[in-house]
Amino acid sequence: MSILIRGGTVVTAEQSFRADVYCENGIVAAVEDGFTAPASAEVVDAGGMYVMPGGIDPHTHMELPFMGTVASEDFFTGTSAGAAGGTTTIIDFVIPSPQQSLIEAYKQWRSWGEKAATDYSFHVAVTWWSDQVREEMGVLTREHGVNSFKHFMAYKGAIMVDDGVLLNSFARAQELGALCTVHAENGDAVFHLQKKMLDQGITGPEGHALSRPPQVEGEAAQRAIAIANVLGAPVYIVHVSTEQATQAIARARAAGHRVFGEVLAQQLVIDESVYQHPNWQTAAAYVMSPPFRAKHHQDALWAGLTSGNLQTTATDHCCFCAPQKAAGRDNFTKIPNGTGGIEDRMSVLWHHGVGTGRLTPNEFVRITSTNCAQIFNLHPRKGTVQVGADADLVIWDPEGTRTISAKTHHQNVDFNIYEGMEVKGLARHTLSQGKLVWTDGDLRTVRGAGRYIDRPCFPPVFKAIDLYNDLHKPVGVDREVATAVTP
Repeated sequence: MSILIRGGTVVTAEQSFRADVYCENGIVAAVEDGFTAPASAEVVDAGGMYVMPGGIDPHTHMELPFMGTVASEDFFTGTSAGAAGGTTTIIDFVIPSPQQSLIEAYKQWRSWGEKAATDYSFHVAVTWWSDQVREEMGVLTREHGVNSFKHFMAYKGAIMVDDGVLLNSFARAQELGALCTVHAENGDAVFHLQKKMLDQGITGPEGHALSRPPQVEGEAAQRAIAIANVLGAPVYIVHVSTEQATQAIARARAAGHRVFGEVLAQQLVIDESVYQHPNWQTAAAYVMSPPFRAKHHQDALWAGLTSGNLQTTATDHCCFCAPQKAAGRDNFTKIPNGTGGIEDRMSVLWHHGVGTGRLTPNEFVRITSTNCAQIFNLHPRKGTVQVGADADLVIWDPEGTRTISAKTHHQNVDFNIYEGMEVKGLARHTLSQGKLVWTDGDLRTVRGAGRYIDRPCFPPVFKAIDLYNDLHKPVGVDREVATAVTP
């Protein structure tokens, strides 16, 4: 049960240094140059490669029931594909139906998650509001290791919530020391524009992007940030895809507000031209929300990562095969929203980030692992290479190359959004809980080996927020006077 990773360069968010890494009983037991391991230890040669913390994908949807179907990727196949690409932990989403008990939905998702091959955790969506929801949020934080709640400002008539729900849920989460995350799109505007496109006879996948212009994301992001600021609460904006939303986050952070931003790897390299593809099936394969954008938005997203205004990278991994996408053949609003990418996130970010000078290797680790671990209170158990941390590691070959294709990927979907893309930089070996689950092309994942990871509430940032809010809390005017005032 021990592995010695010999001869590599350890790369964390803070530093890079030459060291051997010894793992025992699922934990990093030593990080030391020239370490002498027991003779029984398995040795992995990392010469010329980097030893980094395994990737954490904070935004996935495995076997999600959505739009009349169920995502094709389950927790075993999805986490296995992630391991092949260097990702060792996911945070998926429990999404209750309106009026459904949050606890009931959580237990359903937990049962699905038990087949995971690597570690996993859950955000829980708040899709309605009542005293019951308020109480169940408390139960989830106290008894089930949940420290983040999701809110959809889109999908009108389904799981979209209004500003009243946002205010109530944000305030309750603040009491509990939990972080609120937001899908920022103005659902009323999207609904209006969808009807407009259909009335104009635009029924194909291009209508999806046309009905979700950048302005609807920018407005919603600004509104969510404003609501959080009114309450003195932190907020995390998921899958930021536009210059407008990036700027809203940057302005808020410059003003001292605790706002975090997440960007999807695919939004950094794929643009809206995919919806103009003459083949309907190909264009439909790219339908996701928010949609892919014009190229200039990509520059803003990269700048956000480089500057630190955007902190995490994810995939929103939610796979639907061609027959499922075909449900919207005559009406783009019925195309199941979602694309894959958990297997390719890290290679795409390395190739287009580190390989172009946009990112340093340390920044790469920060945006693929460490920041996520810190924001969602998994650090230092996850997101670093140090004694006592989980032995979730990736041995990264910066010179290794591959061509991405649905013919060779391990994702359970019939299409790859990066089809034909050649990337330099890949996971040569991946360790989960100190065991090799991917080694030079050999996938060794075990169904059910993944653990559900509790995430404690009140991460360090909350202590600072609570102190600041206490020092700046409203104070009433005391109008009592000690002496009588003569009229």
